[in-house]
Amino acid sequence: MKVTVLVGSKSDLEIAEKVRTRLTALGVDCDVHVASAHRNPDKVDRLVKDPATDVFVAMAGLSAALPGVVAARTLKPVVGVPLHRGLGLDSLLSVVQMPPGIPVASVGLDAAENAALLAAEILALKFPELTKALEAYRAKWREEPAADPPAGAPP
Repeated sequence: MKVTVLVGSKSDLEIAEKVRTRLTALGVDCDVHVASAHRNPDKVDRLVKDPATDVFVAMAGLSAALPGVVAARTLKPVVGVPLHRGLGLDSLLSVVQMPPGIPVASVGLDAAENAALLAAEILALKFPELTKALEAYRAKWREEPAADPPAGAPP
């Protein structure tokens, strides 16, 4: 079971590492690659063709084309993470407003943790052993003080 994370530039690696950290803690293999939809389209194509990848997480700011480009090239699930650059509204709308026929699951701005968890939940459909790790994560989260919940978490 493997997730491949693609980011549009090196400046996005810090957020992508949060996805890798969470997935690794859940026992999921995760690779992170810098591959811009505009500057490195051939590299994006090569990464999307990796038969070992089960789910993709694609992160980008501004026009946020990367999640849609990945989704257009695969039938595997793609989780888009709009990155907060400037106001962030442009990247958020670019990820959630995909044209019909090319779906991208979306999480909130810079929501790497939720992207990792959504990817793991998708994987758990095929790999039921992952369900136990997700249940343990949620149980631990419920025990933590509510003063500072993870981004995007319900109150």
